[in-house]
Amino acid sequence: MALPHPRIAIVGRPNVGKSTLFNRLVGHKIALVDDTPGVTRDRREGEARIGDLRFTAIDTAGLDEAEPDSLTARMSAQSEEAVRSADLSLFLIDARTGVTPVDAHFAGLLRRLGSPVILVANKAEGKAGEAGYLEAYGLGLGEPVPVSAEHGEGLLDLRDAIEAALPAVGAEAGTEADADVLPAPGKPIQVAVVGRPNAGKSTLINRLLGEERLVTGPEAGITRDAIAVDWTWRGRNFRLFDTAGLRRRARVEGKLEKLAVGDTLRAVRFAEVVVLVIDAGTPFEKQDLQIADLVEREGRSIVIAIDKWDLVDERQKVLARLREEVERLLPQIRGVALVPVSGLTGEGLDRLIEAVVRTHDVWGKRVPTPPLNRWLAAMVERHPPPAVSGRRIKLRYLTQTKARPPTFVAFCSRPEALPDAWTRYLVNALREDFKLPGVPIRLLLRKGENPFEGRKARQN
Repeated sequence: MALPHPRIAIVGRPNVGKSTLFNRLVGHKIALVDDTPGVTRDRREGEARIGDLRFTAIDTAGLDEAEPDSLTARMSAQSEEAVRSADLSLFLIDARTGVTPVDAHFAGLLRRLGSPVILVANKAEGKAGEAGYLEAYGLGLGEPVPVSAEHGEGLLDLRDAIEAALPAVGAEAGTEADADVLPAPGKPIQVAVVGRPNAGKSTLINRLLGEERLVTGPEAGITRDAIAVDWTWRGRNFRLFDTAGLRRRARVEGKLEKLAVGDTLRAVRFAEVVVLVIDAGTPFEKQDLQIADLVEREGRSIVIAIDKWDLVDERQKVLARLREEVERLLPQIRGVALVPVSGLTGEGLDRLIEAVVRTHDVWGKRVPTPPLNRWLAAMVERHPPPAVSGRRIKLRYLTQTKARPPTFVAFCSRPEALPDAWTRYLVNALREDFKLPGVPIRLLLRKGENPFEGRKARQN
């Protein structure tokens, strides 16, 4: 018998995207969405999921200050009741607008209610949401989770935050397992196996599992859905997603293939590590590079498996050439693990999974702020930013705001004038000096002094 799913309320002031997030989580448009504030008036519930995590989502009316007994006040009371009855609340702010007095007022209310809360900075896509995301730290509700409910970005981080806030979710209540089935210890690493059609993805997974779990064959396009399989290797748990092959957009034909491609893209977004399978006979074709670029843009960590290695002659020479090519063709993931394998014979599969685990650890790495700023001072002294219009650009402070992928914010005098080449120099040095090979690195530039000094003083 399955245990009941946890109840999670989505709350916030009007028009911050609560219903959009609700629809995204339940998988279809149940709640009405419009730019007009106050469309949602009653609580609405739906069975939601993020990857393999299941829960009951509760859409609520906007929290707003109002006269007693007014419609707005009754709607807010409904939202407060939803918070009290829920196991957890997601408090949304609009990252593009920033923190408003109404946000601050209701953040205080949520703290007084005392129920678990996750602060979510919605509409955080692009640079427009950076300032609001940083402002959200001041609400006193912990580290904000940046998402875009409209575009489906940041949901993996939201899932992790939910699991951390409600440990029972990951172990039992929010999974698809029955209570009679004891879950394996440890949270599984989510691994999506992607590539062009007929690159050998399903054969590779079957060899890892030691059984013919997935249908394979010489025909391209056999796999249509993203199939999830649980697997344990050396005491570590994994969830492997076999996916449909990704062809060039112009060659995607018919509704069924379009749905399959959409399923693959969702698997990439929810993955923690993406294994890009490349055919050793035709390596690094344009579509391979486009898939790798997609994975980097989604912020996922990546390992490249060179499959069908059993067919390769002069292996050392070929491997050296491939490593040179990947550094030249994919500089945005410099240092990415390149592992020769054979799904047919099983060669190299242990090395592949070792690379997956290492890359997963790097992807989640956090660098403390003090060594970052000592490093920044040394970098600026060694190679100062060029003067623009006769004025030096001063870099004042560097901090890591999140992991998965490693994301850093640098505060400087004129971020808009800092040349892209110098930013790339800083990113490449971050990657090398702090041992961050093969994962996307985000470096955001903000204008100003150290924004956290005042907040730390208040906390002390």
